Amino acid sequence: MHGARATMPRPMPAKPDLEHLFAATGPLARAIPGYRLREQQVAMAREVAAAIAANRQLVAEAGTGTGKTFAYLAPALLSGGKVIISTGTKTLQDQLFNRDLPTVRAALGVPATVALLKGRSNYVCPHHLDRALTAGRLNSRAEVVHLHAIARFAKATASGDKAECSDVPEDSGAWYLATSTRENCLGQECAHVKACFVLAARREALLADVVVVNHHLFFADVMLKDDGMGELLPSCNTVIFDEAHQLPEVAGLFFGAAVGTGQLLDFARDTKLEGISAAKDYAPLQDAAKALEKAAKDLRLAFRHEGRFSTAQWLQHPQAIEALAHLQALLDELGKHLEAQAGRSEGLANCLSRCGELVLLLRNWQSQPLHEDDEAAQVRWVEVTAYGVSFNLTPLSVAPIFRKQLEGHPRAWIFTSATLAVGEDFSHYRNALGLADATTGRWDSPFDYPGNALLYCPRGMPDPNHPDYPEAVVEAAWPAIRASNGRAFVLCTSLRAMRRIHELLEERIAAAGLEMPLLLQGQRSKSELLENFRRLGNAVLVASISFWEGVDVRGEALSLVVIDKLPFAPPDDPVLAARIDTLKRQGKNAFFEMQLPRTVISMKQGAGRLIRDETDRGVLMVCDPRLVDKPYGRRIWQSLPPMRRTREIDDVAAFFER
Repeated sequence: MHGARATMPRPMPAKPDLEHLFAATGPLARAIPGYRLREQQVAMAREVAAAIAANRQLVAEAGTGTGKTFAYLAPALLSGGKVIISTGTKTLQDQLFNRDLPTVRAALGVPATVALLKGRSNYVCPHHLDRALTAGRLNSRAEVVHLHAIARFAKATASGDKAECSDVPEDSGAWYLATSTRENCLGQECAHVKACFVLAARREALLADVVVVNHHLFFADVMLKDDGMGELLPSCNTVIFDEAHQLPEVAGLFFGAAVGTGQLLDFARDTKLEGISAAKDYAPLQDAAKALEKAAKDLRLAFRHEGRFSTAQWLQHPQAIEALAHLQALLDELGKHLEAQAGRSEGLANCLSRCGELVLLLRNWQSQPLHEDDEAAQVRWVEVTAYGVSFNLTPLSVAPIFRKQLEGHPRAWIFTSATLAVGEDFSHYRNALGLADATTGRWDSPFDYPGNALLYCPRGMPDPNHPDYPEAVVEAAWPAIRASNGRAFVLCTSLRAMRRIHELLEERIAAAGLEMPLLLQGQRSKSELLENFRRLGNAVLVASISFWEGVDVRGEALSLVVIDKLPFAPPDDPVLAARIDTLKRQGKNAFFEMQLPRTVISMKQGAGRLIRDETDRGVLMVCDPRLVDKPYGRRIWQSLPPMRRTREIDDVAAFFER
């Protein structure tokens, strides 16, 4: 892959000057078509270089268009040490490895080796692929075709990365059978260990100067030393988190614990497959695995509604408590059968070990005391989705745990995103991760927001809790959507509102007889929806929280972003409720210390979808009257880019007519 070349032209001086690197006629300008000098980029690069040189923590917010990727890559590559770069998404991971890193490295003439490391579920597993081909139990003809395509890919690929296998959709069920998880990997006992793509990727990462990972892998493997990757961090001089606004939530997932029906169903299926391979003559194993599968599905059916439930709410579901007790009894029963057969294969021995882990996780969840006013306390809660139930333990605060991970070997820690501060204030973010010693830097976007963007908050909107609020949103947004001729994102704060707003817009478009394509999150994969949106040119996409960030649509295809409500997290969320309760007991104002900063950062993410390039123009429409009517609304809009503001639809129409 071209991302791994090590020989580069034009070696730089021993102590190159960052101003020269980023100058209008410097190495980066020569390497990048259309390059423009941005003062904000140079200033950020200086701060990153200083933090790396002094092994400091730096929290850096850089507005859209600053060029923050190059602002941290250049000093990181010039530092000469080992660097780990962690991103929020696999898309950015691939972009860094395949495009940005090779470009900067070539421009600087630095002979750095680069490796891309993803979670194990992204790599073909020869053992599981072989087992699936032998068992031949697939859900559809398409999966049979996909599995054989994966088998052909496995013979030809050097990396085993499923992103390179274009013949098989990323969401095909065949991938589940052809990849491994931490739980079902056989490790060094596997007969295919020499052909393991995961181990090959890890060996490459250990030898490379720069390793690109994502946040989930960083926490699971590197920080928690979960999968034998403990040796990657000790040798590292600099850790850079891009899309760092996601870290508090990701850290909460990994510093806590969770066990759910999804894991139990995976375990039951793996047990059945291993049983077919190694203990075909022992029917009770298959029967016990099937019984566990049914019990896991019945546990989900014991809940009437989706949602997140606190311990107190869980105790109000006697049917679910009974279903969980029944499931645990069947898990114990399956464990006995596995114990009897474990000697027949490594796979069955691994299933026995997993069974013990699942038993322990469920017991630990049930025995965990209710959270107390204590930094190390955990919140116990249940999440019910359309597909399953999970039992979760989440730290009340990730700060003390994260702080411990930062101690030890001196190194630089860089946290960067377009959305970390509330106005000029970083205290919310620093407190969330325990970054008391971090220096901070903030650089505004170089884009012309006053000239190219308008913030519109319509008059006469009802209270956001009014039952007819979605109707009012569509009533207010429809004239703006017509003025922009589609080309709009309608971002909703709940799935229920999203579906209702989509339904109402469908009626409006049909009644007006317009050729205006209407797309809905969930109809297709996120990447397909975005591709269609860009191609159609005048579409309206109605979506929820997953489209508020990490979505890049440049040009006229996206000219209007409508936000239905200020994205306050629901106060009945068990983890948030416990944290609010703790802050109140400490005599603090939970709204201003936690809820408002989170909302500001979410709003900045949503607003960031609009202007992606210096030639982009557009309108950000916020329907929620609290942006204007409430005193705290001022703190929210002052944290957004400096757009012109209006409350008149005529100004929106005039903007689009220009």
